[in-house]
Amino acid sequence: MKHAGFIGGVVVLATAIAAGSAMAKGPGKGVAFEVLDADGDGQVTIEEVQAWQEQRFTSVDTDGSGTLSLEELQASGQARATEKASSRIEKYDANSDGSISLEEMQAAGHAKANEKAAKMLERRDANGDGQLSQDEMPKRRDPSKMFDRMDANDDGSISQQEFADASQKMGKKRGKHKHGDAQQN
Repeated sequence: MKHAGFIGGVVVLATAIAAGSAMAKGPGKGVAFEVLDADGDGQVTIEEVQAWQEQRFTSVDTDGSGTLSLEELQASGQARATEKASSRIEKYDANSDGSISLEEMQAAGHAKANEKAAKMLERRDANGDGQLSQDEMPKRRDPSKMFDRMDANDDGSISQQEFADASQKMGKKRGKHKHGDAQQN
């Protein structure tokens, strides 16, 4: 029974983090602002966030015990995965056959890349000529500064271990953890 209470606590904490994260992300990336703004006044209060968290918990707690069992967590995860898969099929299934072919997946990837490129052009094209000049491109970091940070022992070269350590450190800063990467010394 201690595990059920612990799991419940973890889920409540994860929900709180997700709510804060979703609020920071903005519309379309997590929880919609409109969902959190229960009274529709254009402001989200802590009470509305707490009510949303309680509703989420209650929706997963299908037996009404006030705790979340492994089965309830698995069922909730499966339901979200099914919903996400259905949404993807609906979005990318160009010929409406109920599945996504390699061609449809590639087309979706190309469309997304084109959309990102168009947004970048729109954001960076200061003179509005439809092209990006060298001056309009994002400024690159000074490679010598990065080299100096990676050269941990200041010997003027970067060993394979220094490279691996720096890569791991940069991955952690970006929230990316690579599992199973072989590190050779």
